[in-house]
Amino acid sequence: MTKHQKRLSVPKSWPVERKTEVFTVKAGAGPHGKDGVPLVVLLRDVLGYVDSKKEARYALSQDSILVNGEPINDEQRPIGMFDIIAFPGREEYYRVFPDEGGRLALTEIDEESAGSRLGKVEGKQQVSGGDTQLTLHDGTNVLVEESEYSTNDSVVVDNDDKSIVAHFPYEDGALVTAVRGNHGGKIGEIANIDVTPGSGSNIVTVETDDGAFETVEEYVVVIDENFTGDAEASEDANGETVSAGDDE
Repeated sequence: MTKHQKRLSVPKSWPVERKTEVFTVKAGAGPHGKDGVPLVVLLRDVLGYVDSKKEARYALSQDSILVNGEPINDEQRPIGMFDIIAFPGREEYYRVFPDEGGRLALTEIDEESAGSRLGKVEGKQQVSGGDTQLTLHDGTNVLVEESEYSTNDSVVVDNDDKSIVAHFPYEDGALVTAVRGNHGGKIGEIANIDVTPGSGSNIVTVETDDGAFETVEEYVVVIDENFTGDAEASEDANGETVSAGDDE
């Protein structure tokens, strides 16, 4: 298996310029599947805090960078949607949030908001002992006693004890963000869920301030109305907005 990743073939969600160089860092094994962005890409290409993998390894060896509340020592650790990246020494905290077109960007948040993260429920099953296991979009499993949760709901998980501190049902009127497709990054309320017979994807109609759009169920995630309320566009080392930017 190759250790290299060509920039032209990276997922559309990756915040990298595709035509400046041939290769970029390949993501290691971990959460988020093929959509996970190597941590070093965010540290180097987005935030400008390091210039190389060597510098990233040194920073990580100091336990100065936390992902979802835990120190990370692998610069290729995949980072994805709704992950929390914290720099306690700098008193800086970021949430990974889909930007326009579904590209991943960093949204600055406060320390309190960095104590938990959002997860979309993609699986639900009974386990031994009578508990229910929820599988979230990044592969995380959470055990709950109640059965009130359904697939496509969203939950907020505490980074310390992994307990669920909030639950947002997937239903008409719910606030959602599109995370993929032509409408990636748009936020609105569910106006209708059209259930498709058979194995096809259900179609969701979302009302926004600028009108309405339709997308498949897999492309929307329920969020809280205050979820982005504490967010302000952060700036990189050059004083520019921290986001995926254009790849052209």
